[in-house]
This record gives sequence, C-alpha cells and structure tokens, in this order.
Amino acid sequence: MNAGYTLIDISRELLHAPVYPGDPAPYREILRRTEQGDPYSLSAFYAGCHSATHIDAPSHFVPGGDTIEQVPLEHFFGPCAVVDAVGLITGADIDRLAESCPKRILFKGDGQAFLTQSAAFALAEARFLLVGTDAQSIAAPGDEAAPHVGLLGAGVSILEGLDLRRAEPGLYTLCAFPLYLAGAEASLTRAVLLKPDPPQL
Repeated sequence: MNAGYTLIDISRELLHAPVYPGDPAPYREILRRTEQGDPYSLSAFYAGCHSATHIDAPSHFVPGGDTIEQVPLEHFFGPCAVVDAVGLITGADIDRLAESCPKRILFKGDGQAFLTQSAAFALAEARFLLVGTDAQSIAAPGDEAAPHVGLLGAGVSILEGLDLRRAEPGLYTLCAFPLYLAGAEASLTRAVLLKPDPPQL
C-alpha cells in the first residue's frame, strides 16, 4: 500500500561509524546464540552517548541544563530543511537561510560543515528548535565549546553524526527521537526523513 511518503534513513550504524577522538568505541557482546545450541539469541552492547548518530542535550555543555529526557519531543519531529554547506557557517549565512527554512535545519557537507559562534547565536535568535550535521560535531575542531554553548544554552537541540548521502537538499519531515536515558547529556538516535511522494495522476 502506498503510504504517501518515502522514508530516508539518515542514521549511521552504531558499531561501524567513525569514533570521535577520545570517545569510547562501541561494541556488541554475544551472550547466547541459537546457532550454537542455545534456546534463544541474546546480546548486549556498550556505547558512549555521543556515538554514531546522536542528539546533544543542554547538559552536555551547560551546567544544570536539561538532560535528554527533559528536552521537548517536539524538537525531534516536524518540518525540516536539508541544506548544502561546506566550511564555516556564519551568522550571516543563517540570517539568509532563516527567511525560508523551517525551525529544524540539517547541514549536508560530507562532514566538512561547521557552525561558528555567530551562526549559533543567529540560530538561537531565530528560535530554531534543532540543528543537525553529517559531521561528527556541529563545531569545528578546536572550537567545540562556543557553538555548543550558544546553541544548547538557548535550548536549540543538536543532532550530530548524520548520513545525508541519500537526502537531496530540500524540505522534509524529520523524525529523530532520542532514547529515554534519564539524566544523560546525550542519546543515541535513529534519524529518518519523510519525503512526500509525488501525486499520482
């Protein structure tokens, strides 16, 4: 049956995604296997909260900030724009985009697009709910704190580690709910874009 839209998975696989320098590497442990005569299969996994595709909550950089289960779920579902970008994104760039973008924006730059502090300020001023990237971090190496603090301090959620290769620039509906990890500063996420199917004549 035609659901009226196409789903585009924009998540990275947890165990094989690049690991941010200094973060723990995820792994999976096999505990039971039916192939080895066990009555059922069972496994466990370990991962840092910032592994693969994940969402940063304010408490990641803001002392006393909201933890992941306290962030409104509305941030993670609704209209969004995928935008091509490479290099440093400035406040002036955001000011131009904000006029035509919904309040969730994902930057597609093959891992090479980063927000400056002025971009973070402009996103907060324009009351964006969420900003995402296909880089491991929304901020350039060596300048992690300022963009994170500017966004998270204003309640703008950050979605990092996306795989946007199959998502052309344009408008979509984003669905990227975090795991329910009480007290955590971030959460693993399965992120999906919904694209309406063209009308059938």
